[in-house]
Amino acid sequence: MSSSGPKESLAGNLYQEMLRWPIFDPHSHIDPHRPAARHFDEILGYHYYTELAHSAGMPASQVLPTVARPQRVRNIVEHLNRLDNTVQYEWLSEITQTFLGHQGPLDLNAVDSLLTQADHSQNSAAWDEHVWTTSKLEAVFLTNEFDDPLEGWDRSRYIPCLRTDDLVLKLHEPKTVERLKQASNIDVGDEKSLRLAVASIFAHFVKCGARACAISVPTDFVPRPATPKRAATPLRRALHGLDLRPDEHEEIRSFVFWMLAEFCAEFQLPFDLMIGPIRNSYPAGVAGGRDLFDRRVSLADYHSLFNHFSGVTFPISTLSPDAAPELVAHCWIFPNVVPNGHWWYSNIPTYIEQDLRARIQAVPKTKQIGYYSDAYKLEFILPKFNMYRRILADVLAQEVMRKPGWTEDSALDLARHLLVENPKRLFPAVRST
Repeated sequence: MSSSGPKESLAGNLYQEMLRWPIFDPHSHIDPHRPAARHFDEILGYHYYTELAHSAGMPASQVLPTVARPQRVRNIVEHLNRLDNTVQYEWLSEITQTFLGHQGPLDLNAVDSLLTQADHSQNSAAWDEHVWTTSKLEAVFLTNEFDDPLEGWDRSRYIPCLRTDDLVLKLHEPKTVERLKQASNIDVGDEKSLRLAVASIFAHFVKCGARACAISVPTDFVPRPATPKRAATPLRRALHGLDLRPDEHEEIRSFVFWMLAEFCAEFQLPFDLMIGPIRNSYPAGVAGGRDLFDRRVSLADYHSLFNHFSGVTFPISTLSPDAAPELVAHCWIFPNVVPNGHWWYSNIPTYIEQDLRARIQAVPKTKQIGYYSDAYKLEFILPKFNMYRRILADVLAQEVMRKPGWTEDSALDLARHLLVENPKRLFPAVRST
């Protein structure tokens, strides 16, 4: 009979202590009006499962919205045995055990039971509260479109975050312009009125408790200082629905992005950048499973931004796992650049462990945001954070064994910075001006 060594024992102690801490989740896609799953389909519908099942042989047509909910579930479950080697399957298994009381294989024999146990259409508010308290959640950041009225939920729990992708990447679309006019009550038609409208959006979000502005930018985007004179004509053409040349699109994207950074400085909001996706790389894929990353993206393109806005905090997530060393180096040098979680394709234990070791060994402990869930339903936050906690505990145990003078208390102090203290401090509540 084997016994655990000192590292394994220490890692277990660290993990158990972390389980006692509240979860402060600085990025998610939770709907605050419907935060927890009402049906098992809302759990299995997470794009990880549909795209992995499709990759393993399930036709994409089997999870279309037109397919009846129970059948969609069966179509995915039928392929789960092909996915049971993945970390995503581990999340699902923990969800069904913790929240649904399921203690068996996730196969077709279990479908009827899981459908019944996960049906919370009649007790939705109580279920939301149960998942919240069971997970020890303290705050969950949202992903709010710029025209979200931000009403109808507890904003001390579900923290608004201004998502600005459409403003930067789709301002040329008449629908976006109309939404901006409706949200700001300003007749947007030129650079001056655009600035007034976006300022009103920022003011509204800050008044409602927003703690960050965020955007996901593609690999071909390069932020450049705003040039109002050069952007004036393309902006006017875009705002009036006229056709644009490729260089005019680029001018608009650069101008609006830079303007957002200016407002982040004015309103004292962190500017959360998620860098690297290529959209619709696989058009035949399932919804949410069509995007990839490009390894050629470089943070060198962002040096002028980081230098110019030295007073703005930039939490950075990079999609490509091999972009991690570059991010560590930038966080090493720039005071206002912060490593933020482990995003999407990098959210795999092997990548997290390697990246985490580098961050711990090279980046000040007071400027690291350890993890965020990126979850669409509350049930996913706990298993995803537990995955990270296990990795963090193991890495820290090895650091204690390696570093002279380090103790269990030293490791826990660093872990608390990454998971609790830093997210609260780097995403502070902002007073409305």
